[in-house]
Formats: sequence, structure tokens, C-alpha cells
Amino acid sequence: MFKKAVFFILLLSNVPVFSQVGGRSVYQFLNLMTSPRQAAMGGKVITIYDHDVNQPLFNPATINVDMDNHLAVNYGNYFGEISYGTAAYAYTWDRRVQTFHAGVNYINYGTFEGRDENGLLTSDFTGSEMALSFGYAYNIPWTDIYLGSNLKLITSTLESYSSFGAALDIGAIYIDEDNDINIALSIRNIGTQITTYAGTRENLPFEIIAGISQEMEHVPIRWHLTLENLQQWNVAFTNPVYNEESLDGTVKEDKPSFVNNALRHVIIGAELFPQKSFNIRLGYNFRRGQELKMEEQRTFAGISAGVGLKMGKLRFDYSYSRFTLAGNTSLFGVMINLQ
Repeated sequence: MFKKAVFFILLLSNVPVFSQVGGRSVYQFLNLMTSPRQAAMGGKVITIYDHDVNQPLFNPATINVDMDNHLAVNYGNYFGEISYGTAAYAYTWDRRVQTFHAGVNYINYGTFEGRDENGLLTSDFTGSEMALSFGYAYNIPWTDIYLGSNLKLITSTLESYSSFGAALDIGAIYIDEDNDINIALSIRNIGTQITTYAGTRENLPFEIIAGISQEMEHVPIRWHLTLENLQQWNVAFTNPVYNEESLDGTVKEDKPSFVNNALRHVIIGAELFPQKSFNIRLGYNFRRGQELKMEEQRTFAGISAGVGLKMGKLRFDYSYSRFTLAGNTSLFGVMINLQ
């Protein structure tokens, strides 16, 4: 069964698609971290299969009955006046029909100072975006493979321009209970703009993510390995800061190596005491660390950490993610079991 699951994931991960990373598609907020637990382990973790009702926002295949009647709300400050939040809820209709999931992602970009083409003040304006998602997962009979999908309706308003779109997430996860190993794949943001901002149709931030995690047998740790942006191999770029100029004036252009580019697809994370009421979480995002590092100063970009605390039917989570010396993010979350 393990070999079948690996073959299944490799087959899906070779779907012929093309995309860009960062800044070349609309609705980029869809790729923001959706919960403190996920953020603390580097982001984009898709292999968590338990009570965490936030998890299906990144991999709908993780929807399960343990999430029944759980409600989660998360909030964080991003950079400057930008704030964003998520909410999620799951309900089990019955053991045969399984569990339905609903979620919302929201971001507010704050207030901007409006000016005309001559630089003269006009009026302030704002910007915000939101996505509503509805998900369902299905267990393939007589297997340990689960499939799921999310349908997302997206709305965006930036100054006087607005757009509406729709997207689909497709996920799969294989649960090896004997070895406590989870293997997952998520194909996210397959969709289109239904109405555009100004007549030009733009791409959605399509992405393919794969992951594996395992809870150690004799150590209270579950480690996570995530491979992001599998739809595009080359995610590195030339940074002119690292160009080398020789004595004769010729410039040797910085070119990231094969290994450097490969590592930019990798996110690693770990959760200590995953079955206890108190958890400690750590993570490192290689691409974030490479893109935000400074030439002569250590910034620790890419590092993230967090904690989780369960008190009765309440769970509290916090995460801190390092970006730059001037800008870092904290996420706060609460989950309640309404049963």
C-alpha cells in the first residue's frame, strides 16, 4: 500500500502545468499562512491529520471526523497596517456522508494616501480581499488514501477597482498508521477571474505542494518536510548584490546553484509533544531565508517558532515568523470544540 501511495502522489505531481512565483498573479493572499500552527512550522504544511480544523484550507484531503463541530479563528498583523485573518468550521453529517468544511480568508491592506498624476493629494482609499471556501473529503474504499477538494469564491477590492474569481483546491493524503507516516499532495488555486479589475484577465497563484511527516516512535516529535512550488523548477533569481567585479572591470553575475535552487523548494518543521496539551513548534523556510537575507548582516530570515496550549475545549496557538529586521509577523489563534 505504501508503494501505491507514493506512485499515486508522483503521478499527480507530474501534471503538465506552468506558473510563476510571486508578484505575477492576482489574489496572492490565498497563499498566506492560515494558522499559527502552520506558520510556526514554516508554512504550507499539508500533512497534519487530526482535530486541526484550519488544516483543510491548505489540503482539503485532511478533512476528518475529529474536526466535527470545531471552530477556529486566527488573526495577525502582517506588515505596516496590513492585517489578515482566517476562520474555519467543520461539521460531520453522519459517519457515512463524512465531514463538511467551511473556511474564510480575509486581508485588509489598510488606508492609502491618494494622489493624482501631478502628486497632488486627492482622497484616501483602502483595499481588501476575501475568499470563502467549502470543502469535502472522501476515503477511497479499502485503502488508507483520502481525497478532498475545496471550492473557493474570491472577491477583491483595490481602490475603485474590484474583481471576482473562483478556484478549486484538490488534495490527497496517505495515512500509514503502522509507521505514523503521512504523505500528502495539494494542488491549489486552479481557477480564473470571473470579473477583472480593468479588462485584463490575470492568472491565479496556482501551486503544487507535496509533503511527508512522521511521528517518532521513542521521541515526542513529529517532523514535517514540505516541497513547495513544484509546478516550477526554477524559483531562484539573480541578485545583483552578489555580483563579483574583477580588476579589469568585467562582472561575474550571481547565479544560484542547482542545490541552492532545489533547497528553495524546501520547508522543514517539527512539533514537540504533538499528543500533549502543550506543544512547541519550530520551522525553517529556505526560500524565504534566501530571498530576504542581507549581504553583511545576519537577519535569521526564514526561521519561525510557536506554541500551542490546550485548556479543556479551548486551544490557544501563537506563532512568530522572521522576515527582516524591520518586519516580522505574529499570528494568534483560538480553536473551540463546540460539542
